[in-house]
Amino acid sequence: MADLPSRARVVIVGGGVIGTSVAYHLTRLGWTDVLLLEQGTLSCGTTWHAAGLVGPLRASESGTRLVQYSAELYASLEAETGLATGYRNVGGVVVARTEDRMVQLRRTAANAVAYDLPCELVSPDRAQELWPPMRVDDLLGALWLPGDGKVNPADLTQSLARGARQRGARIVERVRVTGFPIAGGRVTGVHTDAGDVEAEVVVNCGGQWAKALGDLAGVTVPLHSAEHFYVVTEAVPGTHPDLPIMRDPDGWTYFKEETGGLAVGGFEPEAKPWRSPDDLPYPFEFQLLEEDWEHFSVLMEQALLRIPALEQTGIRKFYNGPESFTPDNQFLLGEAPGLRGYFVGAGFNSVGIASAGGAGRALAEWIVAGEPQDDLVAVDVRRFAPFHGDHGWLRSRVSEVLGLHYAVPWPNRELESGRPQRTSPLHATLAERGASFGARMGWERPNVFAPSLDYTWGKPSWLAACAAEQTACRTDVAVFDQTSFSKYEVSGPGALETLQWVCAADVDVPIGRCVYTPFLNHRGTYEADLTVTRSGADSFLLVSSSATTVRDLDWLARHDVPATDVTESYAVLGVMGPRSRALLSSLSADDWSEEGFPFATSRPATVAGTSLRATRMTYVGEVGWELLVPADAALSVYEAVSAAGATDAGYYAIESLRLEKGYRAFGRELTPDYGPAEAGLVFATALKGDKDFLGRAALEEHRAALAAGGARRRLVSLVVESPDPMLWGGELLLRDGVAAGQVTSAAWGETVGSSVGLAYVRHDGPVTADWLAAGGFEVDVAGERHGVRLSLQPPLR
Repeated sequence: MADLPSRARVVIVGGGVIGTSVAYHLTRLGWTDVLLLEQGTLSCGTTWHAAGLVGPLRASESGTRLVQYSAELYASLEAETGLATGYRNVGGVVVARTEDRMVQLRRTAANAVAYDLPCELVSPDRAQELWPPMRVDDLLGALWLPGDGKVNPADLTQSLARGARQRGARIVERVRVTGFPIAGGRVTGVHTDAGDVEAEVVVNCGGQWAKALGDLAGVTVPLHSAEHFYVVTEAVPGTHPDLPIMRDPDGWTYFKEETGGLAVGGFEPEAKPWRSPDDLPYPFEFQLLEEDWEHFSVLMEQALLRIPALEQTGIRKFYNGPESFTPDNQFLLGEAPGLRGYFVGAGFNSVGIASAGGAGRALAEWIVAGEPQDDLVAVDVRRFAPFHGDHGWLRSRVSEVLGLHYAVPWPNRELESGRPQRTSPLHATLAERGASFGARMGWERPNVFAPSLDYTWGKPSWLAACAAEQTACRTDVAVFDQTSFSKYEVSGPGALETLQWVCAADVDVPIGRCVYTPFLNHRGTYEADLTVTRSGADSFLLVSSSATTVRDLDWLARHDVPATDVTESYAVLGVMGPRSRALLSSLSADDWSEEGFPFATSRPATVAGTSLRATRMTYVGEVGWELLVPADAALSVYEAVSAAGATDAGYYAIESLRLEKGYRAFGRELTPDYGPAEAGLVFATALKGDKDFLGRAALEEHRAALAAGGARRRLVSLVVESPDPMLWGGELLLRDGVAAGQVTSAAWGETVGSSVGLAYVRHDGPVTADWLAAGGFEVDVAGERHGVRLSLQPPLR
């Protein structure tokens, strides 16, 4: 029986590479009273059979910085701990068989420039020089990534563990956690088969067991295991220890040198789910599953095509190791909503080794500071709701998600499995009217009224339909089903006081006024972007984005704001356009005039015989109202609005319309890496007054720093001078041929007649209207440069 302490400040559950990294980084930050518990021995679960690839360049800057730190740590860790990690900076080659893949590689190369990472597009012949064992006659080109590396996962885990021990952490193996005591909404420790341990913080780094551990605490950890395959071959001519990693995504395969041979693995298009998360075996140490050559054959056929020498090469070992995947292919990090002190670091989707260093540091910083210190929105555990924890749904989704690792990352790609989950009262009617749907937070939402969603880097077939929807909204009237909006009610004697602290804008307004406001953190950067309507003396209605329900409610609860989620109680119909006033007047006896119903006003109204709340607010930049309708009456109101002449329109049109007006979006322009000063939204805060609010001091510093000059980033609107290119967001921005920023959001703007967007531009001095007007700006669209006009003002005012 293990000898456990009666308490520890932090208990980490799971001794794989993630758990040891969290322990290592906590001790580096000075939290030395750390206990790590492993049910077997270190690295015995998923870590030991990982391929050990470390590729820093990711799709986002925050993701890139995270893995970049991992690589730097792995290269230096041996000098600190005395244990080698096996890290070698060997570089990486990514090859392309198709033009669509080449477009992706060109866009990736531009990302590398934006993130200041070395990267080079090379010819097939040059690719073969870098990676001699492969054939290249069917390739169009390749990408050379000098910063890629490889590491020995088990050695890395042991080195991180030693580093943690050297600063006081205690690691105990062969202790299984069986439950979590909870009191007053906080976790207070762990139950184990060797006794109980009290703790202030518990960190669930249980790998594929993390979901079952979450279930024990009532925490949703949505992941499901799939069988994951690779083989190690006998010696292959041309291989050596410093051979770069090679990826052939069109063949779903990757290759790295392994003791003179090759590790050959991949991500087949349709994965093979393993056992349910609540039915995983124990013990399960350093174990593999049965060989499945039939399922692996799709990968092996592609490997033989790329490396002919494999036809005469034997196989040393077949690895079939289960690995857990999340519903959206991003890992899970952060403090669980509804349970203080319970943190999660799991679901790393085959990028756990590459991510472990940066993720461990990010989670440790979150634990110590009490909130994230970087933009972790894409991996925040709060992006999922309890219904995402359904085992059957996860099983259906994992088959698709694993297969998308090497699929072409099409813009606006919608996952297809496990749908629908949530539908608005209008769903069936809109489907009959030709809507093509996407999904956000489980909600089915009309993207565009067109036969299908085709994926392309250029202009899609549905663009004409979307353009017509935009025109209808700009010149006539359109109706949008925005039921998926998150909606919360805050009421009671302390409602105003608590909201005044959390909201950066002043929400002490007359009843019936609507205020646009951010939630800021202590660093003065964004945690949410929403509207607050004062519906009574002590009551407020908050309307936020679809994807942030759990995140927003958790943020409010952490700051003692008692909120009730009423999202599913109401549908929302956006009636927008210059004829919206006339249309609503024809269906209602209420006063919809400019004088009678000014902008930012919200009040009860009756439309088509239905009592509802109408709010004069717009995200498309036209006169219009958001109608908050009881769910059971939504269809009748929609049918009346439609019969009165409103054109059906979807979220793709909203995206285009909001960008023509320069409206920002949380998660893209507004993130925990940026504040209102950089985003140009100081006017949406109470900084000019004397109201105190969360993040005010930091925001004042940001504004002063911008005013003082020096290097900074500033959000600007962007219009492409030519109507030819299609922008999707993420493109590199240049000034006089030098990297100057990156596009955050982009879409086709029908009114402007070209692609429009928003971008954060970098400059070593003030970003002024004159500096922007001086020009010299271009955008890199898959290697082709097009002139753009930048402005602090939106294209349409």
